[in-house]
Amino acid sequence: MKEIIAYLINFLANTDNVDYSNVIGYTDNATLFANYKLVIIPSSFFDPNQYGTKNSIPSLPLQEIEHIPLLFGTPEISHSGQTILIHADIIASTYFMLSRYEEWITTDAIDQHGRFEGKAAIAYRAGFLHRAIVDEYGKFLRKWMKKCGIPIEEKPCGFSKIYLTHDIDQLSKYRSFRGFAGGFFRSLTKKDDTLPEIFHSFYGQASNDPLYTFPGIYEINNHFIQTNKTKSVETIFFFKTLKTNLPEDKPYYNCKGKDAQGLLDFCHKNNIQIGLHTSYYSADNPKNIPLEKIALEAAAGIPIRYNRYHYLRANSAEAMEMLAQSGLSDDFSLGFASLSGFRLGTSKAVKYINPKTQQISVLTIHPLSIMDCTLESQQYMHLSYPEAFNNAKSIIDTVFEHHGELVLLFHNNGFSVKNKGYTQKLYTELLAYISNKK
Repeated sequence: MKEIIAYLINFLANTDNVDYSNVIGYTDNATLFANYKLVIIPSSFFDPNQYGTKNSIPSLPLQEIEHIPLLFGTPEISHSGQTILIHADIIASTYFMLSRYEEWITTDAIDQHGRFEGKAAIAYRAGFLHRAIVDEYGKFLRKWMKKCGIPIEEKPCGFSKIYLTHDIDQLSKYRSFRGFAGGFFRSLTKKDDTLPEIFHSFYGQASNDPLYTFPGIYEINNHFIQTNKTKSVETIFFFKTLKTNLPEDKPYYNCKGKDAQGLLDFCHKNNIQIGLHTSYYSADNPKNIPLEKIALEAAAGIPIRYNRYHYLRANSAEAMEMLAQSGLSDDFSLGFASLSGFRLGTSKAVKYINPKTQQISVLTIHPLSIMDCTLESQQYMHLSYPEAFNNAKSIIDTVFEHHGELVLLFHNNGFSVKNKGYTQKLYTELLAYISNKK
């Protein structure tokens, strides 16, 4: 735990190159208080008889310290000589959020896809899912660090990084024989699929297909990048590779096929990063993840470092650990599909902490900020356009306030001319809003 505690102290201090664990203690041993300028008093959370049991989950209502919900400890500040004692256990509270500890313990609160249900999370039940509570703990700690004479610099408001990400769940609508046949039969009864567009897509170029929206997405993203040269921005396309019989993994597309190869070449030419969209199946069968990665590397001709689970099914510690073991360095899956907000309580990139083994992984987690279907889909929040824009705007403002990373996920099918929703409008207007953030 010593390594984890030091990591959490430095994470809250928001530093990359200074170790503050030698001046900030995490102990209730009074004989050691004088060794530190600032001490955080531990709660019973990490006690062997408590840790890993349902009794370790905080009960509601929560106490607050300086208007911040507190998961563990008490809202008390005291002194021992020259040492400031913080009785609010922000270390255990931060660990609880970042490691997704409650998702390991609460195994009966899952949805139809085996995902931890967002409404079961304490952040939702206590009403702070919309707040980056761990970042607020960090701000609180840094204030007290300054008060006891520990030099610390606050990073200015802004975005440390912006990721414009797009999951390619479906490469095309009519380009495969299955898609062609399905479109043909639908055209007999529905007006949405017409024979001219079906034949135009199947026998013509990939760009003729209504779901091949990637050049348009690139133009939107490139315009944003060119007008925000002071911001660090990266575009990522996530590709599927594993063919399974699960309906959730369909439709399958071949990354060595002509259309996918054309899109991969397009990515290479336009500085678009290529990531793995790990299958629905492999979230439950992690041993397949290395095979998926190898398949994408063979198709793309480059090493693959980025991952996002299909359906955001980052369901288990074993599945997360396998990403690192497979050589994937960064994951972008950690957000609730059904609810917007801060699943990890932070807007910042963080190393994966395995609550089962109490180990820090080499895998970096980039919390998902905003997903299109979370806001629009009938099965999720199903917001009107004004509601969706204001909801996303609030998330953006919070990330900006804490100098965090902004990770947007918008699917390619949402940019199709056949899409009747507000995906493209929301995306372009959010990018305009981000551009104006100074």
